[in-house]
Amino acid sequence: MRISKYAKAAVSALAAGAGSVSVAVADDTITAAEGWAAGLAVLAALGFTWAVPNRQDGTIPRDL
Repeated sequence: MRISKYAKAAVSALAAGAGSVSVAVADDTITAAEGWAAGLAVLAALGFTWAVPNRQDGTIPRDL
């Protein structure tokens, strides 16, 4: 199965943003700090997930 690094990063950013916003909405309001935290979570997820390369097809790690 081949998943592009862009799709992988988009899914992780969506999950990070949704998780951050769901915690922020627990008190029925989103403050500026919570908004910034959600935005930074999305950017961090995009950057870190995009930077990690996908494993090549047909390769199995030796430690498994």
